[in-house]
Amino acid sequence: MEETLSILIADLSGYTALTETHGATAAADLVDIFTRIVHESLVGNSYLHQAIGDEVLIFSPSPDHLAMTATMLLYNTHHKTHFLQVHGGLHHGKLLKRNNNYFGPPLNLASRIASKASAGTIHCSDVFFNSLSEKNRTSFTKKGKSGFKNVSQETELYELAISSEKKRFVDPVCRMLVEDTAIPHPTQSDIYFCSNDCLNNFLSRCGFVT
Repeated sequence: MEETLSILIADLSGYTALTETHGATAAADLVDIFTRIVHESLVGNSYLHQAIGDEVLIFSPSPDHLAMTATMLLYNTHHKTHFLQVHGGLHHGKLLKRNNNYFGPPLNLASRIASKASAGTIHCSDVFFNSLSEKNRTSFTKKGKSGFKNVSQETELYELAISSEKKRFVDPVCRMLVEDTAIPHPTQSDIYFCSNDCLNNFLSRCGFVT
């Protein structure tokens, strides 16, 4: 059976780095928090279909509801300290449903678009963008065309991002967002860490004795 759905694939930027730095327990705790944030971010008839590790697959019959869900997901992760930034891809199209699994080229393209998005942003295809109401289109910025492996035509991409009045920093070791600037790099400005462990790790990598 085929269904026409809007698709959001998203995961956490820097998840591997965090796991290597803080260990499996911290990584698992972070995924639990992320899953809770995802559920809190769902708008209208959007629903979480699948979560594997730090990657989530969200569907909605309504592109507008899924665009609002994507906005909420960016907002709720962006404003959470000692957390990772999210990135993702949005697309819209027909999918085959079999045994509660979905198949089809739109899923593949959504995944490739997600991999193109930088930390703290969600990109969407022109197909998804054109399916939105005028009101929700204003949240996206045109990024230009991009080619993807095994996709015959280039895709026009649009970017959804969250602006913040308060400057935030990303720990260069574990990639977590840092709002508290109490642990700065001893000689370089605008580099801050979530903990002394990450500071010492960074200094050790640079050849400093800690």
